[in-house]
Amino acid sequence: MNAAQRALARVPLPQGAIVVGVGLVISGLSQYGFLSVASHALGKALYAPLSTFWALLFVMAPGFFLPLEQEVGRALAARRTRGEGGRPLVIRAAVAGGSLAFVLVLATGLASGVLTTRLFDGDGAFVWALAIGFAVYALQFLTRGTLAGNGRFAPYGSLLALEGVARVVFGVALGLAAVHVAGAYGLVLVFGSFVAVVLVAAGRTGLLKPGPPAAWSELSNALGFLLVASVMTQFLLSIGTVAVKLLASPSEETAPGQFLSSRIVAYVPIFLFQAVQAALLPKLSALAAKGHHVEFRRTLVQLLLLVAALGVVATIGLALLGPFITKTLFGSGLELGRVDFLLLAASCSVFMIAQVLSQTLIALSGYAQVAAGWVSGGAAFVVVTALGSSLFLRVELGLLVGSIATVAVMTILLLPLMRSRAATHEGVELVASATPVPEI
Repeated sequence: MNAAQRALARVPLPQGAIVVGVGLVISGLSQYGFLSVASHALGKALYAPLSTFWALLFVMAPGFFLPLEQEVGRALAARRTRGEGGRPLVIRAAVAGGSLAFVLVLATGLASGVLTTRLFDGDGAFVWALAIGFAVYALQFLTRGTLAGNGRFAPYGSLLALEGVARVVFGVALGLAAVHVAGAYGLVLVFGSFVAVVLVAAGRTGLLKPGPPAAWSELSNALGFLLVASVMTQFLLSIGTVAVKLLASPSEETAPGQFLSSRIVAYVPIFLFQAVQAALLPKLSALAAKGHHVEFRRTLVQLLLLVAALGVVATIGLALLGPFITKTLFGSGLELGRVDFLLLAASCSVFMIAQVLSQTLIALSGYAQVAAGWVSGGAAFVVVTALGSSLFLRVELGLLVGSIATVAVMTILLLPLMRSRAATHEGVELVASATPVPEI
């Protein structure tokens, strides 16, 4: 092993994080590109319902279907460790994801009137986009989980990059065609995700190897807790814009667009961290399955230190430069002040720590603990936001306090779980070493 290889081995990032990170950088830049194109093409008034749709889509769709990716990735990684194929498991997951998507599409149809008038300023195209988005995201997250569980991080990163690029291409096409219907941008947002899945999955081989039958328990024992945790995670991550929309007065109709444009700039570290998150769960799951608890703890501590350092640097930088960046990207009048960016960037930093702890608990099968942590954070957000009076400040403080509450609860629940798993493994090894081996 040469010096470069030894240096890479000491980097506390899971395998695949760098290649996924490249995809996420492209995806993240593309998100800014899409929203920048849309904000300039639509103007502040029409950009507001698109901002609300963007936030609601990323609360609901990833919220409901991220557990599908997590459980498929975890279970496939465990099967790979045992030398077993995962086709039966993926088929089970497809049935579960498709059923959930059907229920969500039906619910969207039933609530279409309220959604159109209360959130989307009368533009019914957003309801169609939301319903289609549920079906597309079920397919996308199943594909992502299958790729991650098989260690195919290059196509995983390609999927993220292609999704973002496709959205920008379609958004630019609408802008050049002088389309000023906000719902059209919502539809191409979802269509870009579908195109990316098709391009990456087409012709891909070796992902669905035959294997032993998969009982529902292999996949579904944790789905209830993971579903709650995932929805509350996305709630805490993306609900701010929806909250601003619901709390804004008639004279503040452009406030959702202002908040989303500034929040997405303040939360730029999240895009980089998702590279770590996508590769983190399979690695921690494998370490836990093998009983390598010392390496498990070392990986966790290194990642927490890395995320904390990134958060401090990002918070300072975004508090200083955030308003300028937002104004440059989205146009004058859509940027918030430096105090707003300080609070938003700080909430982002704490949120990333909560994500590391969440993935750690999932790797240890602490599903109830994960759900409890995110529910606590969501409840804290609601309480703090409800008690406030200033539109932006109450939401920003709610996001920060909610993230802190999540980290606190998860830390309290994680420590005894780690001690218990380590003690159980040591006990099994002690019994095994004391068992006499019969002579042959």
